[in-house]
Amino acid sequence: MKIIVNRSSCVGHARCAAVAPEIFPLDDDGYIATDSFTVLEGQEQLAQRGARACPERALSVADPKKTDG
Repeated sequence: MKIIVNRSSCVGHARCAAVAPEIFPLDDDGYIATDSFTVLEGQEQLAQRGARACPERALSVADPKKTDG
């Protein structure tokens, strides 16, 4: 599973990091610090909760295990 970050949408609420600080890296100003990253096995559910916590919807979840048709 991968988290994709739309950094231009991130306004620094840091709600993702409040839910899962070990998963969502923030820079010194409180903004998400990367464009995308892979979630470690076993942390998928927590990562999804963190992504859903973003009021700006700057985070999306990509699951390479799921394919269309």
